[in-house]
Amino acid sequence: MTPQLIGIIGVVVLVVLLFSRMWVAMTMFLVGFIGCWLLGGFKMALSIIGSVPYSQSYNYTMACLPLFVLMGVVLAKSGLGGDLYNFASKLLGRIRGGLAMATVTACAFFAAVCGDSVTTAVTMGKVSYPEMKRHNYSAKIALGSITAGGTIGVLIPPSICFIIYGLITQQSIGALFMAGMIPGILQALFYIITISIICKVKPDAAPQGKAIPIKEKAKSAITVWPVVVLFILIMYGMYGGWFTPTEGGAFGAFFAIVISFLNKRLTPKDCYGTLKEAALNTAMIYFLIVSCYIFLRFMALSELPAAFSQFVTRLNAEYNVPGYIIMLAICVMYIILGCFVDVLAAILLTISILYPVVLALGYSPIWFGVIVVRLMEIGMLSPPFGLNLFAIAKTTKEPMGTVYRSVIPFLIADVAHVVLLIFIPWLSLWLPSLM
Repeated sequence: MTPQLIGIIGVVVLVVLLFSRMWVAMTMFLVGFIGCWLLGGFKMALSIIGSVPYSQSYNYTMACLPLFVLMGVVLAKSGLGGDLYNFASKLLGRIRGGLAMATVTACAFFAAVCGDSVTTAVTMGKVSYPEMKRHNYSAKIALGSITAGGTIGVLIPPSICFIIYGLITQQSIGALFMAGMIPGILQALFYIITISIICKVKPDAAPQGKAIPIKEKAKSAITVWPVVVLFILIMYGMYGGWFTPTEGGAFGAFFAIVISFLNKRLTPKDCYGTLKEAALNTAMIYFLIVSCYIFLRFMALSELPAAFSQFVTRLNAEYNVPGYIIMLAICVMYIILGCFVDVLAAILLTISILYPVVLALGYSPIWFGVIVVRLMEIGMLSPPFGLNLFAIAKTTKEPMGTVYRSVIPFLIADVAHVVLLIFIPWLSLWLPSLM
C-alpha cells in the first residue's frame, strides 16, 4: 500500500472509532501511533509518543491555556454571570423581548472572560431562563436566546479555540483574538435583531417590560466593572504589545482571583474545587493537543495533506472549480461535524488536512480561523446532536423537541452572519492589520 492509502485508511478508522463513541484524544493517539508504526517502524513510533508530549508541554505559548482556563473557571464560580445578566436586563428590560436580548448581551460579555460555549450557555441558562419564564416569555424565544447566545463564548476573545488553532497552525494568537472581536459583536447584534423580528411577528412571545430608574441601572453597572476592566486590560495589553498572550493569561487569572476574593465571591474553601475543575479542563485539552500532534506526525508521514492540497489545487486550476465552491464544501463539512463533536476536537481532527488546502487557495489563515470557529458554533447549535442543545435541555429540564424548534430562527441568522464574514473578510482582518 502507498503511504497515501494508509493515510486514508487511518482517517476512515478514526471516523469509525469516533462514531463508536470512543474518546477523541485516545482515538487520535492510537490511530497516530499505529500509523507511524506502519510507515516509519516501531522504533520511530515509540520515539514520537515519547518526545511529542514533552516537546508540546514545555512550549511557552502552551502556558496560556491553563491560565485562561483558570481565569474563566474563577469568574464563572464567582457568580459573574448573574451580575452580567442583571445589568443587561436593567438596561434592555423595557424593550419588548428585552430579557432575551439581555441574555444575548450577557453571553457576549461573559464570553470575554470564559472562552467556552457550553459553559457560557449553562451559566446563563441557570440565571436567565427562570427569570424569562417568570415574565411570561415563550419557551421558544427564551431557550433559543440562551442556546444561541452561548455559542458566542468561543468567538469573542479570549477564546480557547483560537489558542488551539494558533498553536496548530503557528499563527499569532493575539492576531486571532483581535480577528474574533468584530465578528463576535456582529453575532450578538444578529441575534438581537432576530429576537426583535420574532417579537414583531409574534408579540405574544415576549411582553413589554417596565421602565427601570437610572439609579437602579447605575447600581447594577457597578457590579460588572471587573469583567469590563479585565477584558480591556487583556485586549489592550496584547494589542499594544505590552505583553504576550501567555502573560495576558497570567495577568487575567491573577486579577480574577484577587477580585473574587475582594468581593467575597470566592472563599478559601472554594479554591480546591475551582483549581480542581481548572486542572481537569486543562488536562483534557492538553491530552487532546498531544494526541493531535501524534496524529499530525502520521499525516505528515503519509503525505495525505500534501496530496489532498495538490488535488484541490488542480481542481481549481485545471478544471476551473472556483475557490468559493471549495470553501462552501468545507463550510458544510464543519457545520455537520459540529453537530457530533466538540469544537476543540473538530479543529484538531481536521486542520491538518484542510489548512494546506486553504493556503493553496490563497485565503488568509487568520480569516480562516475565524470562519472555522464560527462554523463550529453553528454545528453546536444545529439539531440533532448540537452540544449546546443537550446542555440547555439538561439545564432547563425542557423537552429536546422544544429546544430544537427554538433555535431555528437563530440558525437562519447564523447563516446570514457567516455569508457576511465570507464575502467581507475585512470584518475579521481589519483589527489584526492594525497590530
